[in-house]
Amino acid sequence: MTDNTQHIFRLAPPSIEEDNLAKKELVSQDATILVVEDDIHLMDGIREILELDSYKVVTAVSGHDGLERLRSMRNIPDLIVSDIMMPRMDGYQFFQAVRDEPKWVAIPFIFLTAKGEKSDIRLGKKMGADDYVTKPFGAEDLLVAVSSKLARQEQIRTAFSAQMSDMKKRILTILNHEFRTPLTYVIAYADMLSRDADELSIVELKEFLSGVNTGADRLRRLISNFIFLVELETGEVDLTYSWRKRALNDYQSLVKQALRNEQVVIDATRVRTSIEPDTPNITGDEEYLAGALARMIDNAEKFSQKGDEILINIGKDKDGRITIAVSDKGRGIPRGELDQIFDSFYQINRQQYEDQGAGSGLAIVRGVARIHGAEISVRSVEGEGSIFSLHFPPAEPVRLGD
Repeated sequence: MTDNTQHIFRLAPPSIEEDNLAKKELVSQDATILVVEDDIHLMDGIREILELDSYKVVTAVSGHDGLERLRSMRNIPDLIVSDIMMPRMDGYQFFQAVRDEPKWVAIPFIFLTAKGEKSDIRLGKKMGADDYVTKPFGAEDLLVAVSSKLARQEQIRTAFSAQMSDMKKRILTILNHEFRTPLTYVIAYADMLSRDADELSIVELKEFLSGVNTGADRLRRLISNFIFLVELETGEVDLTYSWRKRALNDYQSLVKQALRNEQVVIDATRVRTSIEPDTPNITGDEEYLAGALARMIDNAEKFSQKGDEILINIGKDKDGRITIAVSDKGRGIPRGELDQIFDSFYQINRQQYEDQGAGSGLAIVRGVARIHGAEISVRSVEGEGSIFSLHFPPAEPVRLGD
């Protein structure tokens, strides 16, 4: 049995040295560290400690020098260790300059300080520094701080990579199914029209044109959702909302606009609306709210049996908030899925149910709720149905002179 195998099966708790080694194995052995220190002797000592532990070290003697080193490096460092008390540009100013540059904002940052005052530590942590090492320090103190920050950064990278991989898988599934299906409609029917138009009856021509329209409408809905998600992510929707918002209380008009929205494909006779009299105003954008309500209705229709009634309730809840709720009698949502249904491109058991759509509708509803300062909730019982609700604070009263 090798020595490594003995370590794996040993029951005794690991020593501090073994624990540090395990953390070090989580990070790249050629991690690069930028050390910014104006005391040459201390900088040489830090460099020797880190290089003996297999790190690559780049040094700078001031904050300005550190920024120049960062700009000249082909790859950004994995970690920055910086003194605080330095002439011209102190450590705090250097840290702020690093964080102001988007490509450097995620670099872990450790402060070195001769001061032990809590106020200095609080200031650095308030600014966002990852750790402090107080002078004088031993080699082990520095190495523990460095290895733990690098290990944490590696864990974050791994988690982010897994999330991105999952997102790519979802998008590829959508591209493979959601775009291919309507494109097949458009291309196949258009090809038959161009090839056999002279031989088709009026009835057949209308049928083929209907097929083209069906595919085109589905593509338009998909593209519209993708574009709106991007606008939510970039903040464009927030800017538009800021100048379009106003007091709204014509809830019947809001429902009608939602049912006319391109995102809804449903027989309006299946939708029953109940609006409490004297429901207070809310502050909002009618177009965005109608779009969110349309997607809630579409979601209810998608997961209901054909012909099932969908109910829209609008009124005040027990906390005085104005609630817009959409209820269905569909298959419901498993409890373990409730935390994920508002994520972009997420669908429940897509392989099993083969539901249409890109999984973007509820993500858009969540985004619209956010810009309106509203809360979103869902209650669901498998096999019985779901209720999706938006909860809005009442509109602020208009004061004379405003």
